[in-house]
Amino acid sequence: MDSGVKKKFRERVKQEPFARNLGIELVDIGEGASKVRMRATEEMNNLFGMVHGGAIFALIDEAFETASNSHGTLAVALNMNITYLNAPAAGAVLTAEAAEINRTRKTATYDIRVTDDTGTLIAVCQALVYRKGTPLPFLEAPDASDKRESP
Repeated sequence: MDSGVKKKFRERVKQEPFARNLGIELVDIGEGASKVRMRATEEMNNLFGMVHGGAIFALIDEAFETASNSHGTLAVALNMNITYLNAPAAGAVLTAEAAEINRTRKTATYDIRVTDDTGTLIAVCQALVYRKGTPLPFLEAPDASDKRESP
């Protein structure tokens, strides 16, 4: 994957309100793969003082979103099947890694795994995406450095 495309993805994730509110950071991206992370904060706790499954889901979804759109065309989720295996400790840094395991012209399947900073497996997910084929607008927009003066 071109370093300019990686840079644009990083910028978009930084600008994404939901990801920003949860402190989700794009660590790495490649074609069909993505790695994101966030620190589990007290604001993410459920009734029982554990990290809410919705916060873990959000991290998984960010890895899925970036990996499935990494080919430069719009992809939207069709199905996600998550299994929660362990509760992360308070303040843990959670990392989700998405890997494409199958891709056709219209769909793609991803394996996504969440671990904490000790390497404990927190959750696993298998996800299916519909590939619309429309180019991602933020990859089509020219950089400010690419602008040329009109005659």
